[in-house]
Amino acid sequence: MSRVLIGTVGYHNLRDYSLGPKLLPKLTAMDWPPSVVIEEMNWGPIAIVQNLESLPEPYDRIIFVSSRACGRLAGSITLRRWVGGLPPDKDLQDRISEAVTGVISIDNLLIVGEHFKVWPREVFLVDVEPGREEMGEAFTPEVEAAIPEVLRMVESLAANDVSSLDGLVEMRGDNIDEQTKSVRPDG
Repeated sequence: MSRVLIGTVGYHNLRDYSLGPKLLPKLTAMDWPPSVVIEEMNWGPIAIVQNLESLPEPYDRIIFVSSRACGRLAGSITLRRWVGGLPPDKDLQDRISEAVTGVISIDNLLIVGEHFKVWPREVFLVDVEPGREEMGEAFTPEVEAAIPEVLRMVESLAANDVSSLDGLVEMRGDNIDEQTKSVRPDG
């Protein structure tokens, strides 16, 4: 049976940007086979890389759950497949510097992991467009309404063959900023 890691990424107490950490209890309460591990992954990309490198047996699939601001309507869900690639050296160094200083960013995590070659062949991201960035515990109504579908998508990704997934968007590290800008109405 394939080993699967479901990782939640995001800040605490930052409303919609807290999607990953706030879904952790819901995810851990679900019925998973022993081959599925669920972890909060807010402890920095370098530490995550080191942890993945130290595993006696690597994961076959990693599924990240996070908010990701791309300019879509708040509550919009996108299923992405990480296909690799790295930004130019200066951008890579900037992302590694941010990672070392504690910036929590799914984009940085993916790129730093790619640089250190820790990702398995299958890496997915279920991301939700957050509303306005502000402090607080509660989600906006749009993000709250998206939660059942996010959980369904994660459960499906963890259990099924993903070769025929509909609506899958490729995510590349060598043009990650352009991908974000291309969907922003002001970009």
